[in-house]
Amino acid sequence: MEKLQTLAHIRKDIEKHIGHTVTLKANGGRRKVLINKGVIEEAYPSIFVIRLESDTQRTVTYSYSDVLTQTVQLDFAI
Repeated sequence: MEKLQTLAHIRKDIEKHIGHTVTLKANGGRRKVLINKGVIEEAYPSIFVIRLESDTQRTVTYSYSDVLTQTVQLDFAI
């Protein structure tokens, strides 16, 4: 994703990739970086939902501001 974006651009970009596989890098705190693969399921006005492809099939939600502040980084699989 580009460095300088607004929340509206981030939201539109994520909405275009609903149903696609994404690599998620999330800040876990205390120098921990969590790397998971998942599928973007839904995009709501203030959050988006990703279903992780792990053993437990759990879902996580993040806000668009998490992407803006780079707390969460998304790499879309092409």
